[in-house]
Amino acid sequence: MEAPLHRRKAEFFKTLGHPARIRILELLAERDHAVHELLEQIDIGPSNLSQQLAVLRRHALVVSHRQGNEVLYSLGMPEVARLLEVARSIVEHPDAADALVPEVENTRHTGPSTPTSETRLTPPPRN
Repeated sequence: MEAPLHRRKAEFFKTLGHPARIRILELLAERDHAVHELLEQIDIGPSNLSQQLAVLRRHALVVSHRQGNEVLYSLGMPEVARLLEVARSIVEHPDAADALVPEVENTRHTGPSTPTSETRLTPPPRN
């Protein structure tokens, strides 16, 4: 029996849950790229890039084809480019600007390392 749609969607979004994978898909939305071109654009090592491409291939988000001596990667489905455009409009929306700050930046604080009842119950300020 096939998993319910909401579970398949959750697995799909987990696949997109790595910054390098998002960047790979963004680059491939522009045009096909060889591995060496992706390495020039993404700040990861060759083995990490290979792992990320494998995850994307397993989920049919990217496909590869040979052109001469090079293997080129492209999007597995054009809908991925549209999804990236929608995601960009969501994260750049003014109402989402504060809520979607990268987690690394959210961890910079000078308060206690564990939330107190006071900090836990205080909602974030609304702009």
